[in-house]
Amino acid sequence: MGDIQGCFEPLKKLLDYISFDPARDRLWFVGDLVNRGPASLAVLRYIKSLGTAATVVLGNHDLHLVMLAYGYGKASREDTLDEVLAAPDRDELIDWLRTRPLFYQEGDWAMVHAGLLSSWSIAQAQALSDEVQAMLSGSNHVKFLANMWGSEPSVWRDDLLGWDRLRVIVNAMTRMRYVTKNGAMEFRATGNKAPPEQGPPGCIPWFRAPGRKSAEHRIVCGHWSALGYRDEGGVMTLDTGCLWGGSLTAVRLEDSRVFHQPCMAQVKPDWN
Repeated sequence: MGDIQGCFEPLKKLLDYISFDPARDRLWFVGDLVNRGPASLAVLRYIKSLGTAATVVLGNHDLHLVMLAYGYGKASREDTLDEVLAAPDRDELIDWLRTRPLFYQEGDWAMVHAGLLSSWSIAQAQALSDEVQAMLSGSNHVKFLANMWGSEPSVWRDDLLGWDRLRVIVNAMTRMRYVTKNGAMEFRATGNKAPPEQGPPGCIPWFRAPGRKSAEHRIVCGHWSALGYRDEGGVMTLDTGCLWGGSLTAVRLEDSRVFHQPCMAQVKPDWN
């Protein structure tokens, strides 16, 4: 299931359309459950209620909500998170959200919100996600949230330690779209949200990086609405811009059949 971002009604309509049955089926959510759309609280409550029928990886907007709940980060005028932050079950929802992983792998499929750096194998990506999940779930999570955000370092090294190490993992798995030819993540350049044809000069989409070690697996991801639905190089992108008036997309992994639910625009798209 692609990025929902608080669009609860399209989610329910799509689940009705595909005849979802939580007693029989399992849903994978590629992250960004919340924010910008009108009903983040309803989305969180519903997906949490699914229990083991739902597998969630965290997106950047989900982490933004967790940070705000603990007094970190900076609220944006486009945020629509006040209802969650004022909810009587807010602590329960935030605790559930912060204990989700950044990456999930099962069989030949893997799921991440944004992407994987080219030097990471699937096994390494799982181990790195586990590091972050242990920190977010553990007693030191508040200190981690205080040091998590930022765009440096932009390049991975296996010998990175401490907050720098964890920050690179978070950035790659929840924020990355483009990388330079040297493998550095590019967040600041104009056009870093645009489709590849209009992207930053000298940059390529992460999934086109030469020698990408995760190419051995099929990967589903979201985060990049300007891409829309694509199936390229073993990577299936599912953010089809429900928030912008596009659609909410789901794919049935058994046979790769794609389902779309048209959505009404909540905000205007911004690629810069």
